[in-house]
Amino acid sequence: MAARALLFLSLLSPAMALPPSNITGLQQSLLDISDPTSVNYGSHLSKDEAESFAAPAPETVQAVNAWLAQHNVTSQTNSPSGDMLRIVVHVDTANALINANYTLSLDPGTNSTVYTTSSYSIPAELQPHIAFVYPTTKVLPAVVSNPKIRVVQAPKASNETRSSRSDVPSSCAQITTPQCLQALYNIPSVPATAAGNSLGVSGFSNEVANQTDLQQFLAVLRPDFTTGTFRAQSIDGGADSGPGTVEASLDIQYTTGIATNVNNTFLTVGSQNQDGVFGFLDIINTLLAEPQPPLVLTTSFGFDETFFQENPGIANTLCNAYAQLGTRGTSVLFASGDGGVAGSRSSDTCNADGSFVPTFPSGCPYITSVGSTEGNSPETAAQFSSGGFSNVFARPSYQTAAVEAYLNTLGDTNAGLFNTSGRAYPDVSTQGVNFAVNIAGKFEEVYGTSASSPTFASVVALLNDQRLNAAFNDITSGSNPGCNTQGFPASPGWDPITGLGTPDFNKLLTVVMAV
Repeated sequence: MAARALLFLSLLSPAMALPPSNITGLQQSLLDISDPTSVNYGSHLSKDEAESFAAPAPETVQAVNAWLAQHNVTSQTNSPSGDMLRIVVHVDTANALINANYTLSLDPGTNSTVYTTSSYSIPAELQPHIAFVYPTTKVLPAVVSNPKIRVVQAPKASNETRSSRSDVPSSCAQITTPQCLQALYNIPSVPATAAGNSLGVSGFSNEVANQTDLQQFLAVLRPDFTTGTFRAQSIDGGADSGPGTVEASLDIQYTTGIATNVNNTFLTVGSQNQDGVFGFLDIINTLLAEPQPPLVLTTSFGFDETFFQENPGIANTLCNAYAQLGTRGTSVLFASGDGGVAGSRSSDTCNADGSFVPTFPSGCPYITSVGSTEGNSPETAAQFSSGGFSNVFARPSYQTAAVEAYLNTLGDTNAGLFNTSGRAYPDVSTQGVNFAVNIAGKFEEVYGTSASSPTFASVVALLNDQRLNAAFNDITSGSNPGCNTQGFPASPGWDPITGLGTPDFNKLLTVVMAV
């Protein structure tokens, strides 16, 4: 028995990414079909078309397979386009492949045993053909989603419907419900009717959404829509049933409770990952393999960007996967994080030089990052809402005018503490505090950008289209302090705490229908 255990621990299963053959073409296609002024606006790519951009070049596949064959190693393709490979090898073979010295160590983020190496090198002739190998010298930080909670009395049921921002229920000053959001953002309560409309919610870290909790939530807070439900889809061994947990309950109850009658799927990702990055690639590759991926995907999990700054190959591979999904017609949304300018979670520790800590994937230019606001008379930026500028991804051209205007207004404030030429985030925002959520039969009050991303995703789902341009309530007060600074102040127009502001469904609908 001991010998078998030793043999098992001696096996290593690295994930390997190959560079796409035409990533420039993929990125340009996404920007083209997303631009309302383009004749190709909304002309999404087919599955085969998207994969043709993302597939590695034949010479890359040949070179990598020949290299592996020299060591008697066979790879397994782990993505529809063939750009992700997985191998299972003895640790000695892994050491020989990349000149490494793998040893077992404890991952403080997950408290699990992992292999790392103090150094490695990919053969020079293979370097153009390999985007990244993982694990190597750095351990991926734990995935972060930490909405804050406190127990509250169950809100009273109400049959009252409101759809006017000027008529927000007074109770919304203390607790946020679907009715509050409908009133704030002119979101309709009438059921969606398009058969092909769909919304996906990502769940990681053993999060579980519970159908009974949802039904109780709707009975109290959406008594006009008690038939709402969702489908659970397991990826990497994710749990598709069990007692409800905080993040999953928040996300599913508000996407179902706001995006009335839209087909809703909870994508639960377990720990049997094949990608080396907590299933963040596995979930996208699963959706890319489907003939019709969801039209909207919201994720309330993320990371500090520091690791990805040191490992840009992993960041680019993930970001390109989101771009590929975007070309298929999916609006990809991520919560911006809850640490202000200090990163994904509240912390007094910033970078060693005192500079701000961006979050990932919010820095990827091919997703929509969602920040948080609070209050309604008027709305103001939530202090915890993460926002800033990426150190990995350059500012995309579609941000130039808005971001330059903000930087001119900001002046010398926080000079030297952030990358002025980086991709700026968040893009938009919604309410993110005091959300009433039913968790295992008990109503609790939850806050964080984890509440904002599913809220905005619901607005997009109800529009049943990805043709968003600009129709937002500008947020001009508040800031996101951290790193011994006041962070970034909100201002007229775009700002790195609330983005363009919060949505107005009626204005957005007018823009969408006009296009």
